Amino acid sequence: MDKRTLGRTGLQVSALGLGCMGLSYGYGPAVDRYDGIRLLRTAFDSGVTFFDTAEAYGPFANEELLGEALAPVRDDVVIATKFGFSSGDVGLGLDSRPENIRAVAEASLKRLKTDRIDLFYQHRVDPSVPMEDVAGTVGELIREGKVKHFGLSEAGPQSIRRAHAVQPVAALQSEYSLWWREPEKEVLPLLAELGIGFVPFSPLGKGFLTGAIDERTQFSANDFRNVVPRFSEENRKANAGLIEVLGRLAESKGATRAQIAIAWLLAQQPWIVPIPGTTKRHRLAENLGAAVLVLDSSDLAAIEAALREIEIVGERYPAHLQQRVGR
Repeated sequence: MDKRTLGRTGLQVSALGLGCMGLSYGYGPAVDRYDGIRLLRTAFDSGVTFFDTAEAYGPFANEELLGEALAPVRDDVVIATKFGFSSGDVGLGLDSRPENIRAVAEASLKRLKTDRIDLFYQHRVDPSVPMEDVAGTVGELIREGKVKHFGLSEAGPQSIRRAHAVQPVAALQSEYSLWWREPEKEVLPLLAELGIGFVPFSPLGKGFLTGAIDERTQFSANDFRNVVPRFSEENRKANAGLIEVLGRLAESKGATRAQIAIAWLLAQQPWIVPIPGTTKRHRLAENLGAAVLVLDSSDLAAIEAALREIEIVGERYPAHLQQRVGR
C-alpha cells in the first residue's frame, strides 16, 4: 500500500489506517480475542501500518488487544492511542491534567507492550486545562522518548493553533465523510496552513455509507448508534437518497459504496489518512480496495454535483456529546 505523511513532523503511515475501536467498544459486543487478533494481523499482512486505539475503548481492552496482536511486528507499525478521560471512562468526564496525561502514557505503554507511543492524541479538548499545559506535557514525553508525535481529536481551530504553538501537532483526528463535511469550512484550511495531517474517523458514516443499514436495521443494545440522532429510524429513511447516489457512482466504477466513500476522502488531500474500522475480514478487504481506486476530476465533479442535490438530516451527536467537540 502507498504511504502518506502526516504533518511536517515526518510521521509516515499507510494511506489507509485501521480504526480499532469497534473490536472492543461502541458497536455492540466486543469481538472474540482470537478473531480480533486475526483481523489485526490480516490488516498488517494487507499493507496497513497505522492502527488507532485509545485507553477509553473498553476501557483498556482495545489497547491490550493491539499490544498482543502487533507485538511481533511492532517495529513495522505506527500505533496511535489517546488520553483525556478520567480513569479511561468516557462516562466519568474529561481529564487532561498533566499528571493524568503522564499516568495514561505509562499505562498505555504497558498495555501496548511497547517502549514508545507513535502518536498520542488528546481525545477531547478539556476546557479546565490550558491547552499550553497539555501540549507542553506531551512535548516533555516526546523529549523523554516515550512519545513520538502529538495529535488532537475533534479540536477546534483556536485549540489547534494554541497547541501547535507549543508542540507541533502531527495530526488532527475528527469525523469527516461524504455525509459529514463540516471540517471543510475552517479545519481543513487551517491544517493546510499549519502543515498538520488529517485522520478522518467514521469515513463510512458509522457504517451507513456502505448501504448495509436502512430504517429497518436493529442495533445491539450497547451500540452507540442508538443515541445518535442521525441514526433514528426516520433520519435513516430520509438519508437513503445519499445511498442511492453512492450506489450509482459505485456501479459506474465497478466498485462498492464503501470504496467510493473512502476513495473520495483520499482524493481530497495527500495528507489525509482515513481510518475505517471493521470487525469482519471481508469488509477489511473491501475497504482496503479503496486505496487503489482512482477518482479523476470528472468523478469528483459528479460526486459534488450529486451531493448538492441532497440534504443530510440529523445531528451526528446527541447534545451532551456535541458539547465536547470543536472546542
